[in-house]
Amino acid sequence: MDGIFREWSEFNVAVAGAGAALGGLLIVALSVNIRQIAESRGLAARAGASIATLILGVVLSCAALIPGQLTWGFGIQVLAGTALCGIVAVRSAVAIRRDSAATGYGRWDAERIALFGLPLVFDLAAGVLLLGGAGLAALGLVFVAVGTMLAIVTTVLFSWIALVEVLR
Repeated sequence: MDGIFREWSEFNVAVAGAGAALGGLLIVALSVNIRQIAESRGLAARAGASIATLILGVVLSCAALIPGQLTWGFGIQVLAGTALCGIVAVRSAVAIRRDSAATGYGRWDAERIALFGLPLVFDLAAGVLLLGGAGLAALGLVFVAVGTMLAIVTTVLFSWIALVEVLR
């Protein structure tokens, strides 16, 4: 394991475990109110995007633990994962906008989309930094960490919405 990844190994182990557990809890939270969530394209799209960004953080934490990982290789993995989640995010944003147009609740669309889009912005920047050479790799890993922590926070926020706010 490259020295720079060794320095982050405890963080990555913690995030991989906590993120996987949180992903499971989100699935349980969604199942409690699945009928209400399924009836709303916007809520279902937000759930999908929230899960995608959280799982991206878990996968990147696991990938960073692979022995012999190179910073440029990890940068490619970060960019590939971010691109896949970006597709989910764009599709989710479109569904949220359509749902808002149908229900008349478009006032909070930017905030709803930002909750799952912001972590991806950090992941995209991280991937570019990791490809930028040894001098930028440490900053790239910080950006991956920030993106992952944002994904955790936004997933917890969405879990609350899925459990409580849906019933109001």
